[in-house]
Amino acid sequence: MLKPLLTAAAAALMLATGVAAAQDLSRPESSFGPKPKAGNWQNTVTRTERGHLIGNPEAKTTLVEFISYTCPHCADFAARGEPALDVVLLGPGKLTVEVRPRIHNGLDLAVTLLANCGDPAQFKVRHRTLILAQADWLGKARAAPQSQQAIWQRGDRGGRQNAASALGLTAMLAAKGQSKAELDACVADDAAAQELLRNDEADTAEFGVNSTPSFAMDGKLLADVHSWEALYPLLRTRFTAKAD
Repeated sequence: MLKPLLTAAAAALMLATGVAAAQDLSRPESSFGPKPKAGNWQNTVTRTERGHLIGNPEAKTTLVEFISYTCPHCADFAARGEPALDVVLLGPGKLTVEVRPRIHNGLDLAVTLLANCGDPAQFKVRHRTLILAQADWLGKARAAPQSQQAIWQRGDRGGRQNAASALGLTAMLAAKGQSKAELDACVADDAAAQELLRNDEADTAEFGVNSTPSFAMDGKLLADVHSWEALYPLLRTRFTAKAD
């Protein structure tokens, strides 16, 4: 886990350094400089109709992150891109990121219900706990008997409960201090599961999202951008242009 985080920190430094000629984090008047009393915007989270919004709600640039919890490329972005965004753009209040889940399969339903479960202020803790441990629990899922995988892929209440327990997903969040009873109730919530599916369909209709991770900036889907390497230069250009 340490290596991805160090890589993300390096990426954050690259993003900041790349625009150093136009901006200076130490100067209040800088484009990247935090507003007085702005606080740590990367820790501000609110629930939205289709996901969770992180950052300063008055930021002029918005980024929607479409992710699937069973998508390995999404886990890679979470490990390397999200910490860099926290440091350079979210913290100073220059960007908001809305995390919207995509539902590819029954496991996605179970994991997303857990990520959304409880206080929105703790969403980032749940989100990153689950997605950064993806290699472990998804590896167990792939190694499970076909009969059990079939149960999980049904996506119904019994299948979701079975997956959350067998793959240690509930236990993972309970170890962070969340009530197991609350987590169990969220996984069993059929109405919430149906809402996730409706939201998934709405995002497909509105943005044409067909792969993960995908990103929309200021309401427009970014074509062929499915990684931190592809997103980073667009953000650098955007914020350098704003400073200029």
